Amino acid sequence: MSTVDKMLIKGIRSFDPENKHVITFFKPLTLIVGSNGAGKTTIIECLKLSCTGELPPNSRSGQSFIHDPKVAGETETKGQIKLRFKTAAGKDVVCIRSFQLTQKASKLEFKAIESVLQTINPHTGEKVCLSYRCADMDREIPALMGVSKAILENVIFVHQDESNWPLQDPSTLKKKFDDIFSATRYTKALEVIKKLHKDQAQEIKTYKLKLENLQTLKDAAFRLKENISQDQDKSESLKSQMNELQQSIETVESKILNTENTLKELRKIQDQISNKTTARSTLFKLQQSQYAALAEENEDTDEELKEWQTKFEERIALLETKIKKLEREMRDEEAKNSTLLKTINDCVREIGKLQAEADAHTLSRHERDSVIGKIFTKHNLGSLPDPPFANDLALNFTNRIKNRLMDLEKDLTDKKRSNEKELKFIWERYVSINARCSEIEGQKQAKIASKLAISRRIKEKENERDMAEMELSNLNLSYIDEREKHLQIEVERKNLVLQERDYEPTINQKRTEIFSLEQKIKALHREKDVLASDSEDRVKLGMKKDEMESCKKKLKKIIDENKDKIRVIFKGRLPSEKDLKREISQAFGSSKKEYDDLSSKSLETEKELKLVQMKIHDATNHLSKLQKDLDAKRRFLDSKLQTLLQQHSPAPESFPDALTEAMEKRDVQKSKYNIADGMRQMFDPFERVARAHHICPCCERPFSPNEEDEFVKKQRVKSASSAEHMKILAVECSNADSLFQQLDKLRMIYEEYVKLGKEGIPNGQKHLGELEEELSQKTQAFDDILGVVAHVKSEKDAIEALLEPAEIVERLLIEIQNLRPQVEELEYKLDSRGQGVKSLEEIKLEINSMQSKRDSLSTEVETLREEQRFLSDDVANIQMRWHALREEKLKASNILHGLKKAEEDIGLLCEESVQVDLDQKHLEEALGPLIKEREKLMQEHADLKARLEREYDELAEQKRSFQQETDSLLALNTRIREFIDSKKLDRLKDVQEKHSLSQSQLSKTETRKQELTSELEKSKELLRNQDQLKRNIDDNLNYRKTKSEVDELEKEIEGLEQGMVGFGTMSGVEAELKRFFQEKDRLLSELNRCQGTVSVYQSNISRHKVELKQPQYKDIEKRHFNQLIQLKTTEMANKDLDRYYSALDKALMRFHTMKMEEINKIIKELWQQTYRGQDIDYISIHSDSEGAGTRSYSYRVLMQTGDAELEMRGRCSAGQKVLASLIIRLALAETFCLNCGILALDEPTTNLDGPNAESLAGALLRIMEDRKGQENFQLIVITHDERFAQLIGQRQHAEKYYRVAKDEHQHSIIEAQEIFD
Repeated sequence: MSTVDKMLIKGIRSFDPENKHVITFFKPLTLIVGSNGAGKTTIIECLKLSCTGELPPNSRSGQSFIHDPKVAGETETKGQIKLRFKTAAGKDVVCIRSFQLTQKASKLEFKAIESVLQTINPHTGEKVCLSYRCADMDREIPALMGVSKAILENVIFVHQDESNWPLQDPSTLKKKFDDIFSATRYTKALEVIKKLHKDQAQEIKTYKLKLENLQTLKDAAFRLKENISQDQDKSESLKSQMNELQQSIETVESKILNTENTLKELRKIQDQISNKTTARSTLFKLQQSQYAALAEENEDTDEELKEWQTKFEERIALLETKIKKLEREMRDEEAKNSTLLKTINDCVREIGKLQAEADAHTLSRHERDSVIGKIFTKHNLGSLPDPPFANDLALNFTNRIKNRLMDLEKDLTDKKRSNEKELKFIWERYVSINARCSEIEGQKQAKIASKLAISRRIKEKENERDMAEMELSNLNLSYIDEREKHLQIEVERKNLVLQERDYEPTINQKRTEIFSLEQKIKALHREKDVLASDSEDRVKLGMKKDEMESCKKKLKKIIDENKDKIRVIFKGRLPSEKDLKREISQAFGSSKKEYDDLSSKSLETEKELKLVQMKIHDATNHLSKLQKDLDAKRRFLDSKLQTLLQQHSPAPESFPDALTEAMEKRDVQKSKYNIADGMRQMFDPFERVARAHHICPCCERPFSPNEEDEFVKKQRVKSASSAEHMKILAVECSNADSLFQQLDKLRMIYEEYVKLGKEGIPNGQKHLGELEEELSQKTQAFDDILGVVAHVKSEKDAIEALLEPAEIVERLLIEIQNLRPQVEELEYKLDSRGQGVKSLEEIKLEINSMQSKRDSLSTEVETLREEQRFLSDDVANIQMRWHALREEKLKASNILHGLKKAEEDIGLLCEESVQVDLDQKHLEEALGPLIKEREKLMQEHADLKARLEREYDELAEQKRSFQQETDSLLALNTRIREFIDSKKLDRLKDVQEKHSLSQSQLSKTETRKQELTSELEKSKELLRNQDQLKRNIDDNLNYRKTKSEVDELEKEIEGLEQGMVGFGTMSGVEAELKRFFQEKDRLLSELNRCQGTVSVYQSNISRHKVELKQPQYKDIEKRHFNQLIQLKTTEMANKDLDRYYSALDKALMRFHTMKMEEINKIIKELWQQTYRGQDIDYISIHSDSEGAGTRSYSYRVLMQTGDAELEMRGRCSAGQKVLASLIIRLALAETFCLNCGILALDEPTTNLDGPNAESLAGALLRIMEDRKGQENFQLIVITHDERFAQLIGQRQHAEKYYRVAKDEHQHSIIEAQEIFD
């Protein structure tokens, strides 16, 4: 709550601009006293200006607010106000406002020069200064103080000139209250919300129309796209058909073209045959005549003859040249003869050299044969023929040796491969077992982590339990229960005392007596001043009697209308009219109390019922979850067993038998595999013994090489078959072990499945049954309570309906009671008018006695009200303590409930921890055998690896020695092969052949010399006979030419006839051509039809695409989607606006009604405590709505005078106006200043008489007494009334007060003085 601490004033109004004046504000009272004109009100003005920035009224825009420069004798004066206050959050803030007033030539100029807020940085402790514009400062300070600017201006710091604003004109009053209630802001907000709601409703209609339009366009676009898609599909289908037709047409056209070409070719061939036949017959006749004219048919070729014919002279020269050539050849042959003789001598020498190398080659072959014999004998490779060996035979033996070496290498490779397989098999088993161990180890680690988490949760729950136990130990429950019962009894006793004393009827009775006395006093006054005639009194009497009779008729009518209802309530009894209201009120109070008690019980029962329903829902869900878990485990087991056991639908109950069977099968397969492995391990040693010692490993009988090979072959066959058998057994063993492992993994799931079926689900069903039984009991109890509540509510409603008639009856009775003395007075007056009149002195004495009696009754009423208020406050305090104890008890109950819940959670977590321990134990039990088996397999792998490496090394050594022997043999074979590859034997043969050839060539040369001699002679003879030869050549060439032409034409004719046979007959080709043309016409017709259809489809597609490209279809789906989202979001926002408008409207109405009731209650109470006059019972503020559907109110201050409500403005005195304004401000401060406990009263006793001023002082003292527990309450009182200051200035409220006066320079000064004694 915000308060003001200190204020510095400098240069404001009459305060000296050179000196600083500081005033400290105390709690709860700051009293400022001073004479008129001393500057007291300036303090209020400075406070208001510092907090709101508003200048005082009539300050001429600040020119008269700052110290006048003319008074100070300066051209410029400066003023400053520095205010330190605590914000609503308890933070110290200093507000500094500085001003300047300058005297210009013809006017004064006011200027606000600085606005600063100072605060303390909580982290560094340094001052932080923030400069603001005035408008920002005016908004910032009210926010820091926790109240609005309107409250600061109109309630807390009110200027003396504006202190009577509650009784000003209605427009000013409305503006003030609207500002206080912030009604204008919320009304504008409601109007804006309503307008926005209306605008958005219109937008929603527009959006719906747009959405419908877009939906239509979307549907049209969809249809267009669908048509385009269909047309494209049909077009593509037709295009593919057209392509097929085009291909068919092209095929037919190619056939037509081929057929036409064939037909043309046939016709051309026929023409050629006829032409060539005619030419052949002519040439054949010419050939016969030329043959008859030949002298001799020459045997030379045509080319030679033609050459002779064309170059005869040349031929003669050539013939001579030929003769010379033959002579040269003759000489060459003689030279070649001598060369051949030399070659024969060289060949004889080379033959001798090559023969020596052939002898060395023979020795190498002998050494090779010896090495082959040794290897065959040593390694028992079989028998050998007698040496020397032929090269092929030696190569065969070498190949046998190499094959033996390859066999050894293959044996070594096979051994390595078999070793690797055996090691791999053992290693795979090890890896499988190791993976299983790792998996179980992982599960074990997961269980350990789960156990740690459970332990941590148990520790947390134990901490919660310990804290709850500690809190419970700090709470004394028995003491709380006992104290609560004691306070409850005390409350009941106080309420009983308050009811027994029955203040209200007594006060009402005394007020009625006071009112009666006042009426009598008024009647005596009227009687004293009577000037009217008897007729006027009779008229008044008639009117009063008619009025009283009307009241009696109304009273009788109301009693008759509600008689039956009253008798029903009071069980046949009809109370008297005088006690009717009191008894109905009491009946309504008891009925309402009973209804409230039953309602609270029904709410508690309903909560218990809902709690049981929630428990049933949780239990049902838990049971359903267990059942689903059971079904899931059953399905999982069924599927796994069906997959593993290859059965149609195995029952989960058969799992133990299947597991036992799988374990037995695994053991049997392992036994078979071990036996087969032992047998396989015998084959390799048998083979090594047979190869090493050439004996039988069993009976030690020597082996021949063939027997040894046969034995090794059999051993290898058995080993191979044993290896295959081992592989089969290994696969079967692995499958059996895998089946057992997979079934063993299902064991825990099967155990959980059995546990769910036997324990989990039956327990859940049992718990659910118990809860359903409890639910039926709670439901029955709830229905019974609801019936009783409905009955009591109907009774309460019936009584409540009679409250208003009872009020009317009470009011009519009061009116009758008021009218009866008036009638009796008039009757008495008229009856006694003629018998005698009281004297003036007697009437005055009677008036004085009645006034004294009235005053004594008023004092008694005031005393009774004081006692009633004291008892009510006492009851309220005891009730507050009782409620505090009940809250403490509820807190203890919640702590106890938390303790029980923590213990239950600890129990559940302990059970879960035990289950985790059990699971961990099972995993450790399963892990032990696996670790042993893993170690066993690792040892077997190491032993097997060592044994196999040793056997492999023996075989490798055997292969190495054989390799060396083979390498030496291969070296000899290499030398022999190099000799053979060098083909020196062939060279020897070649040289020998060359020698023979040279001799034969020598003989041929001799023969050639003879032939050349003969040809030379013939050429010389031919040269002598050339003329006859030339003629014979010409005839032979002509004959040959004619003959060749005839033969050529014959061949061409035959070729043409053969070509015609290949083409077929002319008629067949023409018929086929016609058929092709018909097929082409049909295909073209079909193609044209398809092209027309495609063009139609393409036209439709183009037209549809053009339509789709139109602006209304662009991004239609996106636009439709965006419009739909916009519509939905706008509708949702509009609904939210409607709900917010309704909620804000209701809240404003409720807030306004509640605040007005609270304000009027405080005003009534303060008025009755303060006002000493009898003409106004109390005052109130009445608010009227200015129109239907609006939240705008008009306000009036009303005063209650008897039964009449009158507007106070214009009907009250100046003192009543001041008092009413002060009380209204006090009530507003009490209601709205929750965060600001400051209230400043400037000259509150203006126009008040002594008693009312004393009553106001008493009221302020009571307020300070009531607020003494509130440390932030501050009352600032400024007065010139010394008596009033002494009444409120008491030492328990303040130690000092301030006196404002003026010094010798007429500057205001502030002095602190001791409080009044």
